[in-house]
Amino acid sequence: MSSLPRPSRVPASATPTRPDLLSLLASVPDPRDPRGLQHRLPAILAVGLAAVLAGARSFVAIGEWVAHQPPQALTPLGVPGRVPGESTIRRAFTRLEADTLDLVLGAYLWTRTSVAGGQRIIALDGKTVRGARAKHNAAPHLVAAYDHGAGAVLGQVAVTAKSNEIPAVQRLLGLFDLDGTVVTVDAMHTQSDTANLITAAGGDYVFTVKGNQPTLHAACRDLPWAKVPAGHRTTTTGHGRTVTRTLKVITAPDWVTFAGAAQIAQVRRTVTQAGKRTVEVVYLITSADHQAAPPATLATWVQGHWGIENRLHYVRDVTYDEDRSQVRTGNAPQVMATLRNTAISLLRLTGWDNIAAGLRHHARDPAHPLNLLLTS
Repeated sequence: MSSLPRPSRVPASATPTRPDLLSLLASVPDPRDPRGLQHRLPAILAVGLAAVLAGARSFVAIGEWVAHQPPQALTPLGVPGRVPGESTIRRAFTRLEADTLDLVLGAYLWTRTSVAGGQRIIALDGKTVRGARAKHNAAPHLVAAYDHGAGAVLGQVAVTAKSNEIPAVQRLLGLFDLDGTVVTVDAMHTQSDTANLITAAGGDYVFTVKGNQPTLHAACRDLPWAKVPAGHRTTTTGHGRTVTRTLKVITAPDWVTFAGAAQIAQVRRTVTQAGKRTVEVVYLITSADHQAAPPATLATWVQGHWGIENRLHYVRDVTYDEDRSQVRTGNAPQVMATLRNTAISLLRLTGWDNIAAGLRHHARDPAHPLNLLLTS
């Protein structure tokens, strides 16, 4: 695997090289017996991704999309005449090294995302593919790295059996060059080991602090917030409610011993709906100092973190109906999730904010997904 292209080989501030998709797919090992093969694995992966870009949600749908294409239409993707059938695609995806595919496509998308002001912001979060739960197997749980600015998925790893997200997140972070990068995660990952990993690599973190870290949470809660002026405030209205977010920031005192802590923030979220007012208070800790992360910047990072839920996981659930997917065998659920991530990422990078509309557009003409794959 060491010979494969890795995101960590691309410095966050450098101008990236741009390998083409088919060349990168050729580096994914083919798990099939080479005797009697009619279709190369890169071509199978490419037509699978093209079908997913056209809205295909299952092996049946992928097979139908491929079979429906005009003669020679798929030749640019490496299909020489006869197209692969559903069973061929299913067998290949089931046995494929899914983590390697994620690594390759993550490297591909890393080179196609821009870094604003020399800084990349990455959110990490996990999602269970609930529809893939089988009688004797738990549903796979996948942790993705999401680029705040581009809306693209830069990597994904599976949580191993009898484990949890924490080591998976640390393994995923190890794939990237974190120099100059900011990493946002939820409260589960507010761990000293994760903080040390990020800061030692030259990055910064923004962690949410909740009850799973009781000592740290109490320290954050007991700071003199009443004396701290609001550093940033926004108010939004919609869906019959008004939401005001107020962020206060204070330099982390010396007695807060969490690894690398530079600032602590209090976020107060006040919601008024139908005359009823509710208040939620959340604490954050970050290794970025006040010069790197003034209140307005920190608020943007916090708000951007929820993009991984709203612009990725929600789309996979609602637009692709992932939680009801019947793909359950072998590594196929992770492979299909990877293709959905990649399709969403490519659409975002080419200007589609409404992914459902983008899928409909690419479904209307088979040339559209092919052109996207060959020109991205």
